[in-house]
Amino acid sequence: MSLLVRPLLEADKPQWAKLWYDYLAFYETSVEDAIYDLTFARNLDPKHKSQNCFVSEIDGQLCGLVHYIYHPHNWKAEDVVYLQDLYADPSIRGKGVGRALIEAVYAAADKNGTPSVYWLTQDFNLQARHLYDRIGQLSPFIRYNR
Repeated sequence: MSLLVRPLLEADKPQWAKLWYDYLAFYETSVEDAIYDLTFARNLDPKHKSQNCFVSEIDGQLCGLVHYIYHPHNWKAEDVVYLQDLYADPSIRGKGVGRALIEAVYAAADKNGTPSVYWLTQDFNLQARHLYDRIGQLSPFIRYNR
């Protein structure tokens, strides 16, 4: 298995959309087709630097994605990075795809001078948390929504 992590490309749209659809289905949600198109466009637009995406591929087939967003923080001079979506195809989980995607975000954040990276997951997402406990630090914060 030769894993490649790279930025999203225009030609990736069908495979990226399938991965993101599966990710959203895992969280029992969905978005309208217009949001798929808008998110894909934002992740490719060099003038829209805040939203970004890496994909992972094995043998030319996408097997994972990560969306990450740079944004200001009131307690820091530099921006911070929100790792919003992380997904690896279930058929290849446990083979380092999630770790490789997170490490790519870490590297991009460091290169950008924004070393603070954070993300959220459901408390019962045990498989993901097993990875997150090894490469991140669990926060005591509780999230509320409007």
